[in-house]
Amino acid sequence: MKNLPNLNDLQVFLQVARRFSFTSVADELGMSPAFVSKRIRILETDLGLRLLHRSTRNVSLTDDGERVLRWAQTLLHQVGQLEAQIDALHDDPVGLLRVVSSPGLGRRMVAPALAELGRLYPALDVRLDIRHQLVNLLEEGVDLDVRVGNDIAPHFIAKPLVANRRVLCASPRYLEAHGTPGTLADLGHHDCLVIKERDHPFGVWELTGPRGVETAKVTGSFSTNNGEIARHWCLDGRGVLLRSMWDINDDLKQGRLLQVLSDYYQPADIWAVHCSPLLTSAKVRVAVDFLQKYFRERA
Repeated sequence: MKNLPNLNDLQVFLQVARRFSFTSVADELGMSPAFVSKRIRILETDLGLRLLHRSTRNVSLTDDGERVLRWAQTLLHQVGQLEAQIDALHDDPVGLLRVVSSPGLGRRMVAPALAELGRLYPALDVRLDIRHQLVNLLEEGVDLDVRVGNDIAPHFIAKPLVANRRVLCASPRYLEAHGTPGTLADLGHHDCLVIKERDHPFGVWELTGPRGVETAKVTGSFSTNNGEIARHWCLDGRGVLLRSMWDINDDLKQGRLLQVLSDYYQPADIWAVHCSPLLTSAKVRVAVDFLQKYFRERA
């Protein structure tokens, strides 16, 4: 090794290794692709190794790059733990808090909550990333994933923020035109608005009802990977939707949507998911406690 590597360059390398693209990493980090490429070249010079194969269309890891990737992931995780331990010594949270969430929940609930959190703790810098897919919190250096759904990998730490369930609903207009399903099997004869969003299985609704957990296979003319779009289609009379109460509660109260098959639901609480114990990070601890209070006051 010629020189000790710059930790920021190692972080850039991890991002490139995950996305296989200088351009997408540059967009995410607010840099130019040329600058990202330059930082990788400097890192290669510092290590005396070639880390990436480059072509006009592709970027891939060399054998040395694979080894450095594993080493860098461990090193940056340990540095992050050290920063968290130091952060925990402060009475007030400081530094960057990285949060991810899904599009609908992130826009409608998490973003306003984080804005209020930032007002209470001005030394805290907040970054909210909206992702359609679940992320690897450890690899991407994310502090919190605010997510819907009770299927959480056991190696994560999760704290419930507020109880929630997904229910079946449709607009009065749709039900007038197509009738109201009376049994779970009737859904097979209806247009259902199918969502592929984060951990939702596509075209399969697993619901808890009077006979326990049952599965319904559903199809329809409209499908999307965005829950907000599906809600708008449902309001427009396009089909039956399985959606979280936090998203459609106002629609149900105002009569814009009607719940159908009300004996069936899908448990889908809202959680704050993180990697490290709350005692080791003041910023994560404060954020989780605040989000729990914020969500429950508005439930």
